Amino acid sequence: MEIAKISAFIIFILCYAFAITRKWKIAYIGITSGIAISLILLFSNLASPKEIVDAIKWDVLGIYWGFMMLSMIFADSGIPKYLAFHLLRKTDSEGSALIILCAITAFLSAFLENVGVVLLMAPILIEIARKTGTPLFYYLVPVAISSNMSTTVTMVADPPSIILAAETGMKFWDFYLFQGKISIGVISIAGVLAGLLALYFVIGKRLRKKTHLEEEEIQINPLPAFILAFGVVLLIIGQKIGIPSGVAGLAVGSISLAVAHKKSVTMMKEFDWNSFFFVVGVFLVINGVDKIGLLKDFADGISRVSAGSPTLLLAMITWMSVAISSFMDNVPYTVLMIPVCKHLAEVTGVSPFPFLFGMLIGTGVGGNITPVGATANVFAVGILEKHGHRIKLREYLKISVPTTIASVLVGHLLLHLIWM
Repeated sequence: MEIAKISAFIIFILCYAFAITRKWKIAYIGITSGIAISLILLFSNLASPKEIVDAIKWDVLGIYWGFMMLSMIFADSGIPKYLAFHLLRKTDSEGSALIILCAITAFLSAFLENVGVVLLMAPILIEIARKTGTPLFYYLVPVAISSNMSTTVTMVADPPSIILAAETGMKFWDFYLFQGKISIGVISIAGVLAGLLALYFVIGKRLRKKTHLEEEEIQINPLPAFILAFGVVLLIIGQKIGIPSGVAGLAVGSISLAVAHKKSVTMMKEFDWNSFFFVVGVFLVINGVDKIGLLKDFADGISRVSAGSPTLLLAMITWMSVAISSFMDNVPYTVLMIPVCKHLAEVTGVSPFPFLFGMLIGTGVGGNITPVGATANVFAVGILEKHGHRIKLREYLKISVPTTIASVLVGHLLLHLIWM
């Protein structure tokens, strides 16, 4: 068993080390690592082939693919542009306009993939920055940050939320009222409001120019909105009658491809298959380190450091998640930490949900700390560079750090008051 543990630990470290360097396709790294650690399980008689295949979260993959397809056709629907322009015409300053844009982004990101939402908003931001003469940095960075603040507002907001629901059996409405208590969705909304307020004081108050947008006719295709509504309803009904959530995701994606017609081939090509297959491999890797006992050892170590105090554990898990997610992708981290949180709950004799919720809020918002901590931030930086704006880390941190701290702190305090 010790040899198996050491081997699994080495594979785990190498998997993430090679993935962080980005010198090779992370799909190859994930799949290779997953196969290697699965072979250790088989030869050690710790798992059967069926158990290994079952470790892949097919429902998560189905929803991720489906809603990503939806976000692609949503980009061409004209709906986000219509909402943004008509709301902006009602504002009297850049600062107010910025917060409205950030609020729209946060709302859309509660239902759609964050990168897709940032790409939807980018043309609007570029046009407004051109009209006002304000550097695009002061629009695009806050909007990218806003897209990551609402990753736990709904069950379908981000893959980690989907993973949590799949692993715990939580239903769509359980994100708002669960076990007779206010749940993570409501707590996250409070965190989003705190983050938006922080954005206003950090950057919004400094933008005092008047906004003026010319009236224009925007063509709207309502089909993507209907597909989104259909997907959410299917998820809710499916959980009641036993339809797997992955089937709902596949249905949404298939309908989106059908609506896209000739663009469907392009959509399939542009889908992030590299990350998709990396996640498949990570599911296998995390299953391996869990079966071998490494996660339980990690949980026991954290428990000893916290002296078994649930209050201290909640703080450690929440803010450790913020720190780690500032450079590590939140999907594999979530897959890693769910069993750890469950082990910690067993050790301390409390419910695992405050730990799970704290971890999810921390890792969802924590990616905002650095320009590479979340995929949406990476895309935003790329757009800025294409428009001749070089990102200075100090300027970025002046916006990201106070916003992240405000959002996570409110979530942490509410979790402690309600769930501990």
